[in-house]
Amino acid sequence: MARLVLFHKPYGVLSQFTPKHGARTLKEYIDVPDVYAAGRLDKDSEGLLVLTDDGGLQHRIASPKHKKPKTYWAQVEGAVDEAALKKLREGVQLKDGMTLPAKARIIPEPPIGPRDPPIRERKSIPTTWIELTIREGRNRQVRRMTAAVGFPTLRLVRYSVGEWTLDGLAPGEFEVRQVEAVAAPKPKPRGRRRPPGAGGGWKKRG
Repeated sequence: MARLVLFHKPYGVLSQFTPKHGARTLKEYIDVPDVYAAGRLDKDSEGLLVLTDDGGLQHRIASPKHKKPKTYWAQVEGAVDEAALKKLREGVQLKDGMTLPAKARIIPEPPIGPRDPPIRERKSIPTTWIELTIREGRNRQVRRMTAAVGFPTLRLVRYSVGEWTLDGLAPGEFEVRQVEAVAAPKPKPRGRRRPPGAGGGWKKRG
């Protein structure tokens, strides 16, 4: 069996235990030994961070090749329209290529309470909450996607990773579960290397 930790990461906390430039880290909140984050959540993002003590499970959760769905709640600047949602659903062109199609919809303000510190809001411009589900893990992807369709993200909360959710967890709280361990991925076989000083290739003998 393996240990799985579900943590509601507050704003401003790094997704690591090692101190860095005086920033808050997981060490302030999680007292479970020998667990490591399966994937990351930016310092300025909130929500679900999954940790485990099992290397195989960590790889399965974090590796982009498994395309595990991740659902985010994003509070964006402006009144989102159907045209913007359609672009998000079909894929958005970013500097590092087109994103995969996503699930996108407008939602009521989720019951997560205000952020500390509060977001920057302008009285003359409304905000909209959208729910976005993606199966990739590019750097700051959700923020770049909403900006690309004209609606910058002001607050970002990850609600779920695969089948695990934030439900029942207040900011700074965590829950430990026992789950089945996963076999670690096998290393890729390396090609035969020529010995030093060898000529143009291997010769078949006999």
